[in-house]
Amino acid sequence: MEHLPQAQPRAVNAAIFAGCVVAFLSFGFAASFGVFLSPMSTDLGWSREVFSLSVAIQALVWGVTQPIAGLMADRHGSARVVAFGAILAALGFLLRGTVILPDVFIWSGVIVGIGTGACSFPVVVVALGKVVPDERRSFIMGLGTASASLGMFVAAPLSIYLINSNGWQPGLLFISLSFLAILPFLLLIARVSVPTAPAGSKGESSAAISEAFHDRSYLCLFIGFFVCGFHVSFIQTHLPAYVIDMGLAAKVGGWSIALIGLFNIAGSFLSGWAGQRFSKRNSLVLIYLARALVIAVFLMIPISAASVYAFSAAMGLLWLSTVPLTMGLVAATQGLKYLSTLVGLVFFSHQVGAFIGAWLGGRIYDVAGNYTPMWISAVLLGVLAALVHLPVRETRAPQTA
Repeated sequence: MEHLPQAQPRAVNAAIFAGCVVAFLSFGFAASFGVFLSPMSTDLGWSREVFSLSVAIQALVWGVTQPIAGLMADRHGSARVVAFGAILAALGFLLRGTVILPDVFIWSGVIVGIGTGACSFPVVVVALGKVVPDERRSFIMGLGTASASLGMFVAAPLSIYLINSNGWQPGLLFISLSFLAILPFLLLIARVSVPTAPAGSKGESSAAISEAFHDRSYLCLFIGFFVCGFHVSFIQTHLPAYVIDMGLAAKVGGWSIALIGLFNIAGSFLSGWAGQRFSKRNSLVLIYLARALVIAVFLMIPISAASVYAFSAAMGLLWLSTVPLTMGLVAATQGLKYLSTLVGLVFFSHQVGAFIGAWLGGRIYDVAGNYTPMWISAVLLGVLAALVHLPVRETRAPQTA
């Protein structure tokens, strides 16, 4: 693994703190936005597909934006990229809260998707991973992911409170302002986030991408992360509404998302720790198998507030625990120079899965009147993802060594 020049420890620690704050702010409300589905659809008389399609477009555009943002971060540093994304995400959520038209709401997903893709926690986490030694990389990536999870834990109940006290429109305006709060922290990240690829290296970056996609291990990670996106997007978008459909209070759905975020803090730390001590590949296999098992058990037992909370806690431990392991394996097999770019491409696969999970959940509900086919698909895809990760190599690709 190549080593980059190390910044001063104090500057690195300040950047790590700032990066954690940025991950907290950029991910929390975006990940818990599903709590707005039921109140907005009911208040405005929209089908669930309207809301789901907007979230799905947001996820897909995020996926398209992610590798471009990664490439720009490799060439120009992460701070500028994240600043652009934060401003655009703020604009998108402002639009959602002020222009109340179905078509506008659906296509606002494009603006929010570009914004959240450019300021998303993977861009920040990879930037931090580049400025720490190899032996700390998995842990720091886990720390950044845990911070994003903490944002989810805080944002979900806060969103419920804002909706219940002031309505969903002020809630959306609050989300818009939260993205602007990211900007001051980027000054600390800019001090250590140095470009790792020269601006004129277009041909070299294309070669790195081509080599990665000729590497079986990278392809397996690319395919497997699709399933992670499907799981995460379907559950975070539709679980709150599913809970209401099953006769439970709306606050149960809100707290279910919050619990996912809370337990994902522990899951992300454990994942980062495990990535430094055990096989990253085997850890990913176990995580996807565990997801399939948890979802299957949730479907088979009677639903209650207790069962929803237990499911949320279990899924939280497995939620973004795939992220530091997947990023670590991309770094281990492909190197650091174009890490942001190659991680961005893997996240594109994640967001394609997220698009299908969010949109198809709403579509199937409108047609069938329930989410059962989606839950069954989530179980089967979990098993498939576990199998896909078995051939992954944990060492540098021979052609890029």
